[in-house]
Amino acid sequence: MCLAIPAKITTVDENKIASVDILGVTREIALDLIPQAQIGDFVLVHAGYGIEVVSEEFANETLELIRQFPELVDPV
Repeated sequence: MCLAIPAKITTVDENKIASVDILGVTREIALDLIPQAQIGDFVLVHAGYGIEVVSEEFANETLELIRQFPELVDPV
């Protein structure tokens, strides 16, 4: 089973490496699989890669489900 989590793209560099916000945490991901993704888009992230552009509505619904399980959101 794999798990992908929604994230919002905040920056993209010339090498298609993006900074994303995931529940307030910033991570860098590769956009090789979704080169059309742009700043402001919501994407599913798995293993350091953006794998699909999704709607803001879908992203927010999924993030709300994740927030219902505090053990999944516990900041380290």
